[in-house]
Amino acid sequence: MFKIPDDKLKFPPVSLANSQGLLGYGGGLGIDRLILAYKNGIFPWNSKNEDILWWAPDPRMVLFPEEIKISKSMRSLIRKNKYRITEDQAFGDVIYQCSVSNNREGQDAWLYDEMIEAYTRLYKQGLAHSVEVWNRDNQLVGGLYFVQVYPHVISGESMFHLESNTSKLAFIHLAKISEERDIEIIDCQIYTPHLASLGARLIPREHFMDILYNQNKKANHES
Repeated sequence: MFKIPDDKLKFPPVSLANSQGLLGYGGGLGIDRLILAYKNGIFPWNSKNEDILWWAPDPRMVLFPEEIKISKSMRSLIRKNKYRITEDQAFGDVIYQCSVSNNREGQDAWLYDEMIEAYTRLYKQGLAHSVEVWNRDNQLVGGLYFVQVYPHVISGESMFHLESNTSKLAFIHLAKISEERDIEIIDCQIYTPHLASLGARLIPREHFMDILYNQNKKANHES
């Protein structure tokens, strides 16, 4: 595992990550470092009071937006119009609820204050976004947030629900707008049965990195 230097914006190649996908530690959560990480298929994930850990798992859990799976029960829920879905209307509330949800479900508290502040900085730069699900009483009852450093790649980070299936509604909405906006891939990072049930699947890290490499080439060409 590599020590990420505090004074240099630099990561080792993702091919050097260990078998669990752990690449390195340290380096801080500055906005430039986060942008560099996501552009290179790397993301931070660690518990509070630990060194910052940087990950690049192989294989990688992703969703190609056109492959979203919508069950009959979810289609029925969507038709009922019980919920209103918005984008970038309550980023701070969404990321807070994601952190609370992690704690409530017994997960490691990786969305601690410094991590929340880091993603909020990305949001203020237009590089992180949220999807919100509101009930008929105008209460925020579900949502997710994601990072987008390339025009056609989304990095999903976390989601929550306070009413049944509202996180699924947010994710289905994200897939729908991603397909409409020519998003090539939604990075879900790590396998979970919940994501698999929605159509996400594992692909080789090399395939994922090829997608990012092509995005980088397009961005450099357009600039």
